[in-house]
Amino acid sequence: MSKVKVGLVQMTCTASKQENLDKAIAKVREAAAQGAQIVCLQELFTSLYFCDVEDYDNFLLAETIPGPSTDALQQVAGELGVVIIASLFEKRAQGLYHNTTAVLDADGSYLGKYRKMHIPDDPAYYEKFYFTPGDLGYKVFKTKFATIGVLICWDQWYPEAARITSLMGAEILFYPTAIGWATSQDEATNVEQYNAWQTIQRSHAVANGVHVVSVNRVGFEQDGLMKFWGGSFVANPFGTIMYQASHENEEIIIQEIDTKLSDRYRTHWPFMRDRRIDSYQPITKRYIDED
Repeated sequence: MSKVKVGLVQMTCTASKQENLDKAIAKVREAAAQGAQIVCLQELFTSLYFCDVEDYDNFLLAETIPGPSTDALQQVAGELGVVIIASLFEKRAQGLYHNTTAVLDADGSYLGKYRKMHIPDDPAYYEKFYFTPGDLGYKVFKTKFATIGVLICWDQWYPEAARITSLMGAEILFYPTAIGWATSQDEATNVEQYNAWQTIQRSHAVANGVHVVSVNRVGFEQDGLMKFWGGSFVANPFGTIMYQASHENEEIIIQEIDTKLSDRYRTHWPFMRDRRIDSYQPITKRYIDED
């Protein structure tokens, strides 16, 4: 099918893992009741964004994938007949952890997982302390309703990740996200940061001729020092914003998209046709220094 209704769940989180999971499931149910066929949850939705500090106790939040959360969500996916994209803190082995998204098909089956490739290390985003970079490569998932690609938050800033995932056949790129503003920042800085974040993802839609769906958390965390900026959105294959959520509120967004539009945009703006793949070898270098 070419037309598919995607559901975006933008929500606040608490310190209770079970409360967050229960809340997410309730919102998936609400999205499905409104017609959503693919529902994307935000990054690390079962907890507060714990990477603001380097604390060994936070490793206790991790779980196996498949595991308890995917088990619960698989049951919901099968019951409702919806695809669920679920971002979780994965414990792979003792002392080995990933920032991982599981994809559950509409019959409740587990399709697989993507491990976040690009891991940031910035003030209040100390992810390198917790997460090993992904080693599964870029992934696409053939769900009942569409072939989707999943990337995670910091991956958003890298055109290479979007390009490779699109070249693998993704019809829609989903980005579960957790990004916010320090409350000490001025409004001009906030606006500039959000615009850059949205613009880079819209550019992925344009360059690759695919829809982009970005789902961010919202609300104050870190004792009020961080405001997650929400602003979840859907962009069409030419970067036009089809819907943008608020910066303040929890929202469930249902947006119908037509994956056939990719063919029209790629035909009239043939970026894929005109790629000079014979000239791109330098992109594999860290930096192109003079010899």
